[in-house]
Amino acid sequence: MKGYALAGGPAPVNLADLRAAAGRRLDPAHDDFFAGGAGDERTVRDNEAAFDAYRVLPRVLRGVGDRDLRTQLFGETLSMPVLVAPTAFHRLAHPDGEVGSARATAAAGTIMVVSMAATTSVEKIAAAAAAATSRPSASSGTGRPPKLWFQLYPQPDLAFTESLIRRAEAAGCGALVVTVDSPVFGRRERDLRNGFLDLPDGLCCENMRDPATGKLRSITMDAGLDWRRIEWLRGITRLPIVLKGILHPADAALAVEHGADAVLVSNHGGRQLDGVPASLAALPAVVDAVAGRLPVLLDGGVRRGTDVLTALALGAAAVGVGRPVLWGLAAAGEAGVRQVLELLRADLDRTLALAGAARPAEVTADLITQAVRR
Repeated sequence: MKGYALAGGPAPVNLADLRAAAGRRLDPAHDDFFAGGAGDERTVRDNEAAFDAYRVLPRVLRGVGDRDLRTQLFGETLSMPVLVAPTAFHRLAHPDGEVGSARATAAAGTIMVVSMAATTSVEKIAAAAAAATSRPSASSGTGRPPKLWFQLYPQPDLAFTESLIRRAEAAGCGALVVTVDSPVFGRRERDLRNGFLDLPDGLCCENMRDPATGKLRSITMDAGLDWRRIEWLRGITRLPIVLKGILHPADAALAVEHGADAVLVSNHGGRQLDGVPASLAALPAVVDAVAGRLPVLLDGGVRRGTDVLTALALGAAAVGVGRPVLWGLAAAGEAGVRQVLELLRADLDRTLALAGAARPAEVTADLITQAVRR
């Protein structure tokens, strides 16, 4: 894998290097917005720290040969079990914005989940992804490129919610990722201290334009959201529905009953309710509750190939990365996002080889063990 040198420094060798580069380039208030979480940010810290509770327990002499990282989700072939999780306001990080992120993700052969709070419309993001997959340099190795997915905060206005879904469908999105952990907005104290309560002039949530008037709407956190709304969504779209924000195993079981096609174990990056478990800590019970009836995904705290392997060993079908994509974007635009994904790909490939697995499906629970604490 070829790296690139950041301005004034060597090529990054891990995601922490890109984090440092992003911090040097971002406005401090914007850096805090991307980095911060709710309350005392215990859950933000726990998301990464949870992976340190495990160690890889390798198998040897298994003839792993050339590894194959490809993964199937909803009939789409991803080049690796790593997705780009939905994050807001990419143009706040870099002028390339969501267009740059989409190009990099498409070229890497995996899925970008487009945020409803994107600063570029889903139509423009989809066009950028399609153009990127036609480049001679695109090297996903997956044949037909995977589609974008679209993240949705269900709005109290059902007609407007349906119009968003129709736009996502028309843009070619392959799944609907419904965020269910946000009945109210989390209290993010860094943003309050910085007075960062709205986007700067020239940026807005482009997907929130009213289809009739073109005027911008605000995103409403709907405290009345319940399982009936999921049934309503299931009735108006044929897209696979992924419920994002599941932590409790009882909710995972209900997701199966109410027609979800997958669940995404997530605590919103620690940005909603502080003090909830790390995503990884909640994963095993959710996997048990689902009992193989639908795929379980995870986001929160993934920074290394060993983190991906750990999540797979605990039952995840794939993982999402959010903040690292923003770090890469802030550091070097589209090229930085591509570097994030390629660093993770190379690290996962090496981890699989050293653990004794040739493909994600061969990652089983016996390949990890609890860390010994002294």
